Amino acid sequence: MKPLSSLGLKFQNGQLSALDQTLLPHEEKWIDCRDPAHMVEMIQRLAVRGAPLIGVAAALAIARFAETGATKDAILLAAKKLRAARPTAVNLMAAMDRVVFSRDPSLLTADEMVREAEAIFEEDNILCRQMSERAAHLVNEGDNIITHCNTGGLVTTGIGTALGVIRLAHEQKKKIHVYVDETRPLLQGARLTTWELAKLGIPHTLICDNMAASLMGLGKVQKVFVGADRIARNGDFANKIGTYSLAVVAHHHKVPFYVVAPHTTFDAACPSGREIQIEQRGPDEVRAGKSPEQCAVWNPAFDVTPRTLISGIVLDDRMI
Repeated sequence: MKPLSSLGLKFQNGQLSALDQTLLPHEEKWIDCRDPAHMVEMIQRLAVRGAPLIGVAAALAIARFAETGATKDAILLAAKKLRAARPTAVNLMAAMDRVVFSRDPSLLTADEMVREAEAIFEEDNILCRQMSERAAHLVNEGDNIITHCNTGGLVTTGIGTALGVIRLAHEQKKKIHVYVDETRPLLQGARLTTWELAKLGIPHTLICDNMAASLMGLGKVQKVFVGADRIARNGDFANKIGTYSLAVVAHHHKVPFYVVAPHTTFDAACPSGREIQIEQRGPDEVRAGKSPEQCAVWNPAFDVTPRTLISGIVLDDRMI
């Protein structure tokens, strides 16, 4: 496999490594991936996260596994476990299908798998630029923008999805300001988006998730840009928990609300948001050591926002 590098993922000198996103912003530590089972663990504990990146990371992990001489049966089993690592993000499933399951198992070769994984890595970089350029006209001079969760270079191999649009607007010298939802319960906005924006020199302010309505009520927000983990055929989409609430508030205040994602996040086989499987995570993420251990917890990682609340969905190849 040839050398590859992005903000959160790299393959160099025969080693696949990921930037541990659970430690940001206080520590930048790279983890060497031992094998596909280790990649499953990294994806599930969110060391590697974001719909596009987990697809890319899984593709590289399984291709590298094949390259080391793994048997076809071992490859198929490992790919099955990777595909199921996070059930909501369709990019992961699409990547495994593309590298492994769309092929005749008897004809699987390491060279073909490596070429396909490398192509997925490079294509994601291109898709980021394409969707950002397609959405650039939506950002106006002086816009204050809210974004939710983290959608930049940490979750793609390029400039990002929703954050890629914001980055491009900044590079175009538009004077913008970003309000960053902290994104409970794991604070991907507070920890990761602010880290990326600071590195890019983009003006930003961190807010609690429940402050967005007040900001909009004061007329301080002109746009909302978010990413997606799966977009259904009818335009409903799943994204990090709290996105639905943000969309409702934006709709009430007549603030344009845009979804930005690569076409690999569009699931034509999924009729509507009702069919999207929502991952449930452990209770300690919500308790965070601040509530009694016996307290019951409901912890969906994502919610589904209906198409009726969305101003537009920007893909790399079209806007819907």
